[in-house]
Amino acid sequence: MSLIFEAILTSATSDGTTHIAPLGFRREGEFVVLAPFHPSRTLDNLRATGLAALSHTDDTRVFAGCLTGRRDWPLMPCERIACGRLESALSHIELEVARIEEDPLRPRFLCRELLARNHAPFPGHNRAQAAVIEACILVSRLNMLPADKVQREMDYLAIAIDKTAGPRELEAWGWLREKIAAHREAA
Repeated sequence: MSLIFEAILTSATSDGTTHIAPLGFRREGEFVVLAPFHPSRTLDNLRATGLAALSHTDDTRVFAGCLTGRRDWPLMPCERIACGRLESALSHIELEVARIEEDPLRPRFLCRELLARNHAPFPGHNRAQAAVIEACILVSRLNMLPADKVQREMDYLAIAIDKTAGPRELEAWGWLREKIAAHREAA
């Protein structure tokens, strides 16, 4: 299994708009590999246009927001492809799908990197940011994971939130906790 990085993927839609979603990606040789789940708008967009951008941000609210119905984040045009990227990105990579490896659960899109740009310095890691990202992954799998596992993981992640979170991480954490509570109530 190769190293997975977490970023915000903006994918071009067939009507010229941009869809925003968190997505883990891998690097394999010359390719950036994207593997969105069936069904998803990201998967549909990659099939339809073959264009996307990875935005690297230290604002975990974007990750949590996308999973809790808050997808309206400022974008700006990419340089080489007809797609937007996060305005607040510390860096971004513009991608074009070169090949698709089909899979019934998660097709793999092998993408060529067309352009990479840095926009701001990376300020360093924060444990609360990592905890929010991990909680986002849990929230994205609420229908796949047992409720007790989600609760145990959230309890553990709360330690980093309590010790190291700033205002942005606390806001993101609150959104994720609300989403989990709503899922529990609906079950």
